[in-house]
Amino acid sequence: MNEFDLVIGIHSIKAALLNPARIHQKIVATADGLADFLQNASLRKEALGSMKIELVKAHDLQDVAKRNFDKLGFEYHRITSQIFLITSPLPPLDFNWLSLELKSKSGLKLFCLDQVTDVHNGAAILRTAAFYGVHSLILPGKNSFGLSPSFYRLASGGTEYVNIIRCVSLPKLISQLKEKGVVCIGFSEHAKQKAQEMGFIEGHRCLIMGAEDKGLSHAVERLLDKTVSLEALGQIKSLNVSVASAIAMDRFFATL
Repeated sequence: MNEFDLVIGIHSIKAALLNPARIHQKIVATADGLADFLQNASLRKEALGSMKIELVKAHDLQDVAKRNFDKLGFEYHRITSQIFLITSPLPPLDFNWLSLELKSKSGLKLFCLDQVTDVHNGAAILRTAAFYGVHSLILPGKNSFGLSPSFYRLASGGTEYVNIIRCVSLPKLISQLKEKGVVCIGFSEHAKQKAQEMGFIEGHRCLIMGAEDKGLSHAVERLLDKTVSLEALGQIKSLNVSVASAIAMDRFFATL
C-alpha cells in the first residue's frame, strides 16, 4: 500500500476532505488554484480548518507534484487545476470485512471487474457505481488498474463513496460470496439470456463485468449463478466496458 495518496481534481479533493476515513497531510496549491477550488467546491476557506496549506508558484507546484508522483511510482501528468491534496491512503478492505457487512446489512449492491486494466474505464465505472449507490467495487490484485492520482481525478470523488476491495483470487472470492447467499451475475455478449428479460432480484447482488478484449475469464464464468447479455437494439452489438457497466447497474441496481 502507498505511504500516501495524491488526489487531484476539484470534486475528488472535496470528497476526500469530507471523508473521515482519511488523515490529511496538506494541500499544495497556487493562490489562484486555491481560490478556484474553494469557489467551484462551494467552500469557504474557514471550512478547511487547521488543514496545512502550502502556497507555491505555478512552476514550483508542478515540481512538487512530480516529486510526489515519482515517490508513488506513477507516471507524472501535469496538474492543470493548480491544486492537489496529499492525504492518507484509504484503509485496505478484504473479504473478512465484506463478510461482516453482508451479515449486518441487507440488499448490498456489489460490482466486480474481471481483469479490467484501463484506468479511464475503471474510473468511469467507479464514478457510475457511486451514482447508483454501489456498496463495494471488487478488483483482483493483479491484472487491474491502480489507484493513481489520475484515477482519482477521473473518478471525480467516487473513491470516497464506494468501498474498494482487492482480492488475491477472484474465483475464490466469488465462491465465498455465493456461500453468503449473494446472487452473482456475469455479463457476456455471447450469453443467450438477455439481462432485460430477468425479473428483479432481491437480496445481495454482485454484477461481474469482464475485460473488453477477453470478456469474463473461464475461471470466473463457470462459478456464476447466471450469465446474461445486454440486448442490442441497433447494428452495433458490443459496448465499451464502462458504458456496459452503467447499463448493467441501471438494470439491476436502480430502484424499481
